Amino acid sequence: MRHTLTLYRRLLGVQIRSQLQYRVAFFMDLLATGLTVCLEFASLALVLQRFQHIRGWTMGEVAFLYGMVEIAFGIMDLVFSGFDPGRFGQEVRRGTFDQILLRPVNITVQVLTLDFALRRLAKITVGIGIFIVGLQGTMITWTPAKLLYLPFVLGSMVCFFGGLFVVGATITFWTVESIEVMNILTYGGSFTISYPMSIYPDWLRRFFTYIVPAIFLNYYPALYILDKPDPFNFPPIAPFLAPLVGLITLALSLAFWRFGITHYQSTGT
Repeated sequence: MRHTLTLYRRLLGVQIRSQLQYRVAFFMDLLATGLTVCLEFASLALVLQRFQHIRGWTMGEVAFLYGMVEIAFGIMDLVFSGFDPGRFGQEVRRGTFDQILLRPVNITVQVLTLDFALRRLAKITVGIGIFIVGLQGTMITWTPAKLLYLPFVLGSMVCFFGGLFVVGATITFWTVESIEVMNILTYGGSFTISYPMSIYPDWLRRFFTYIVPAIFLNYYPALYILDKPDPFNFPPIAPFLAPLVGLITLALSLAFWRFGITHYQSTGT
């Protein structure tokens, strides 16, 4: 384990140093990423200022939801970007994944360090800013339990969406090209849970409850932290399922990843 962690740290160091070679381009990437997130949230804030609330959720409460997703998804995209189906599919198609298999280094560690886009730090930073805005716009009664649970909620979202990235990357062993349905579940899923689930039609809410249980990652923990009533009358345990959903998704995705590696047959390039 220590050897694996040392290799991971060294490979990450190579990635970071290579990106910092061109400082101007690096800071321009940071700025562009940060501005994109700011403009997206600014458009939402303008709408909420006009209508005051959305299905009983104030701008501060929506910012709380939005900020948590931006932080978690930014961290996930930073850590798991090597598994991004679009990027990883290119590695498989070019045959460069075969080179990874020949190296005497843990395969998962190598893929994790294929890409470590530091520009995601801007997304995380802006997400923290939006989250702070949300805190200032809400009257949360903080308790030790809520404070302790908040990092687990963020970690659960990282595990969940990271697991979906791993599943998408594994599927490219057979499809070669990335499949757009994974973008619907990852980027589309993160967008969906950035807003109160009560605003969506029943079919969409059921999909993200019973098929892809993303509703338990952000919405229900937010109900608990914000002391808001549950409009769907789920059992009292619902707000505390986030760690279970995140860890199970990641564990199953890694098992699928190992299955995919075992049955990988190269592209012949």
